[in-house]
Amino acid sequence: MKARMQNESMRLDRPDSRVEPKVMAGLQTFMGISEQGLTSFTCPKEGLLEFILSPANMNAAYKKVKSNRGSGGIDGMSTEALLAYLKKHGSEFIASLLEGTYKPNPVRRVEIPKANGKKRGLGIPTVVDRTVQQAISQVFEVLYEPQFSEMSYGFRPHRGSHRALLKCGEYIEQGYLFTVDMDLEKFFDTVNHSKLIEVLSRTIKDSRLVSLIHRYLNAGVINCGKYQLTQLGLSQGGPLSPILSNIMLNELDKELERRGHKFVRYADDLLIFCKSRKAAHRTYDHIVPFIEGKLFLKVN
Repeated sequence: MKARMQNESMRLDRPDSRVEPKVMAGLQTFMGISEQGLTSFTCPKEGLLEFILSPANMNAAYKKVKSNRGSGGIDGMSTEALLAYLKKHGSEFIASLLEGTYKPNPVRRVEIPKANGKKRGLGIPTVVDRTVQQAISQVFEVLYEPQFSEMSYGFRPHRGSHRALLKCGEYIEQGYLFTVDMDLEKFFDTVNHSKLIEVLSRTIKDSRLVSLIHRYLNAGVINCGKYQLTQLGLSQGGPLSPILSNIMLNELDKELERRGHKFVRYADDLLIFCKSRKAAHRTYDHIVPFIEGKLFLKVN
């Protein structure tokens, strides 16, 4: 009985926990959702934006944002106030997203200390924008996971740094004792938007969705009360940047696999394993032109 009561409390169709507008209630989404989020779906050939904004996916996104808590964006709205806002303005908000008239808010710039004494800049979206970004990332995760390399370990489900280290150990045991240790200089600040949109467009055929992501990329930053353009980079701090970074760097993974390299990548940190110092130098000299010339990123 207790387990049954717990399951009832987690249902997405409880009236007090639904966030979608009435105009979209009952929309068929062909998706599987667990307590951890989206698990599977049948990707429609058209109308992917409607799919992302569907009731089940938006409810799951709202619950994720609510559970993560976090501070508010430039409008000061808290996660506690999010449900009331979505219930009141949901219909017009969803309509503006579908029509392409919605303009994302700039992110709020904050700095957090790093272990090396430096600081990392984060961009905090409004809780409303976080919900939309979360809804997109949930679908993108299921859509892109089959495309990602087995050697990519950062920002992915059921992976992480420990598995990355174990894979490094396997290569060392196989005799790959020399590495090309590469760090992409200010990766999240220097991602080329045009290149990222080009890569996205190969899989995402809904131009409205691609346009919405482009608007999020260009939304700008409020730093010390002043607005700054964001013509490059991914704003760390929102739900969308991790999956977008892996989509971008998957281009590098595929190139390394095409060349037959042994490698491990964790976000923007990369190790390429070689059997001699000469091979490592040769590998470095050959891969840097691809990173800087094709992906428009800078090797540190």
